[in-house]
Amino acid sequence: MSNMKIYGYMRVSTREQNEDRQRIALLEMGVPEKNIYMDKQSGKNFERPQYQKLIKKLDNHSVLFVKSIDRLGRNYKDLNEQWRIITKKKGADIVIIDMPLLDTRREKNLLGTFISDIVLALLSYVAENEKMNIQQRQAEGIAAAKARGVKFGRPPLPVPDNFYKVHSEWRNGKISMEQAAKACNMLPKTFYSKAVKYEKSN
Repeated sequence: MSNMKIYGYMRVSTREQNEDRQRIALLEMGVPEKNIYMDKQSGKNFERPQYQKLIKKLDNHSVLFVKSIDRLGRNYKDLNEQWRIITKKKGADIVIIDMPLLDTRREKNLLGTFISDIVLALLSYVAENEKMNIQQRQAEGIAAAKARGVKFGRPPLPVPDNFYKVHSEWRNGKISMEQAAKACNMLPKTFYSKAVKYEKSN
């Protein structure tokens, strides 16, 4: 692999700041520190600055190391497309450190490619499925919390002291809605929604 250019890719979401495990794994595989590219954003798509920069560097004398498949991406369709671009269009090899079967250097024959493609498809499907399960669990959790009376979002701002007096003048036709809203330091639509809410509760 002496004439091969070795690259590494890391991704951490903005929530999980610790990238040490990925960096250590890449360095242990012989990736030079200067050839490690890292993005701090979600894996939902591939519009990531460092990833795009890395892709331009890859050619048929390159090997790309990634610690795990979900660090590359989480979207099933996009992941397969990027894998095709890297291995077929760019002619580079990919090694997924946590998954020895996903090492395109292993067998440069039809069977080796076939195995890699099948394993990738399976793993991508599992990653996508897990993402959907998480979203479903979150939705169910929110629905259950709402059923228990948990309120989401910011609490409504209290109405100003003069609201009730202004509201009465507006309803009696003494002032316009714009004037009423201005007197309460509100937008007209905010004043109107507060007025409707107040009337419903009384």
